[in-house]
Amino acid sequence: MSETPSTENHVPVAQSGSPSADGSRRSGLAEKIGHYRWTICAMVFFATTINYMDRQVLGLLNPLLQTKIGWNDIQYGYIVDAFVAAYAIGFLFMGRLIDRVGTRIGYGISIGIWSLAAMSHALVRTAFGFGAARFALGLGESGNFPAGVKTVAEWFPRKERALATGIFNCGTNVGATIAPFVVPWIAIKWGWQFGFLFTGFFSAVWVVAWFKVYRKPQDHPKLSAAELAYIQRDPVEPVAKVAWSTLLPHKQTWAFIIGKFLTDPIWWFYLYWLPTYFTTKHGLSLTGLGLPLLVIYNAASVGSIFGGWLAARFLKAGWSANRARKTAMLICAASVSPIILAARTHGLWETVALISIAVAAHQGWSANLFTLASDMFPARAVASVVGIGGFGGAIGGMLIATFTGFLLQLTGSYVPIFVISGSVYLVALLVIQILTPRLIPAEIQGDALA
Repeated sequence: MSETPSTENHVPVAQSGSPSADGSRRSGLAEKIGHYRWTICAMVFFATTINYMDRQVLGLLNPLLQTKIGWNDIQYGYIVDAFVAAYAIGFLFMGRLIDRVGTRIGYGISIGIWSLAAMSHALVRTAFGFGAARFALGLGESGNFPAGVKTVAEWFPRKERALATGIFNCGTNVGATIAPFVVPWIAIKWGWQFGFLFTGFFSAVWVVAWFKVYRKPQDHPKLSAAELAYIQRDPVEPVAKVAWSTLLPHKQTWAFIIGKFLTDPIWWFYLYWLPTYFTTKHGLSLTGLGLPLLVIYNAASVGSIFGGWLAARFLKAGWSANRARKTAMLICAASVSPIILAARTHGLWETVALISIAVAAHQGWSANLFTLASDMFPARAVASVVGIGGFGGAIGGMLIATFTGFLLQLTGSYVPIFVISGSVYLVALLVIQILTPRLIPAEIQGDALA
């Protein structure tokens, strides 16, 4: 892979002390920098955790609700489609909204919408009502990743962004792990309505905390001057807004869109089809799914953090952003490949091991793919680019759901989908390399948002 000169590894010397080659002096300066930026990262992590808890409640309670509400499988499919469609549509404008009004207000609006939408499920009693609630939930939840990636771009220097993104991105796995253990228990003890009210309540609490805690780094009273200088160590970017018409012509935009379109659907496949796969191919009961899914989603959490750490480690070793990011993505893409064997594996835990490696590698890939957006675009355009790419990923998710349904109905075989899952990451990385061989930042004009 071609390289570009790296500016990410030059660490400015703190103004309060004279430069020194002494290791202890450098260690002391590092300690004085501070760590408040990681508090902001933790806020985004908790938002992402709640995001994935909220979206899983309906699936977990579906067997109960089919009896209570009386919908059939076809109607349930339409309800799920309502969420995915709104999620795709929301990606188109949520990113622009967040770029326009700023991260503090934009993130608050996003989670405010999904908090109300999550709790509104407790009030409806028809399939149509649940579809409407899911549509609103999809619109609100679509803002999480554009806002999260933009928050990281504002609060972290480039060398730490992949690690910070990996940390907050593993909230998806934590949420997916917590929900199956908490939500059914709440529904049985207090009623299904409280399953939706529980997660919606935590979303509302997060919004209040966000408005209390979050400010831009330069405006935050708890941020030290040393840490602010560390965060702003990269070249200053212009503050003018960016029109979509200036984003779409760039190869960098299409590299991100295609990367999301090709690989996001694999994650959607894991989320929606793994329980069915384990039930039909390995004979697991509903209660027997807990431990395999716990292992898989915890592996995904490790992979998310490791993928971000790996790129950061390469950067710390003096590699360019281009070489570090793409090497980390290549390692992740290659690590997914053994999933091709899953459909031919007969042992349950051999299959769980293969899938665990694949989901861990996917999340490591995803952390670096998100960070590509902040590598290739100025902070003022990051949320819009992530939103456009997220739309492409959601469209891919809808397509793979339809494809998988027809495939299983006609053949009952998971082999083709596992083959696709194991090979598409390498294809995506090849496309990214062709479109952005040197990872040169896009030259964006400072036009106002259209």
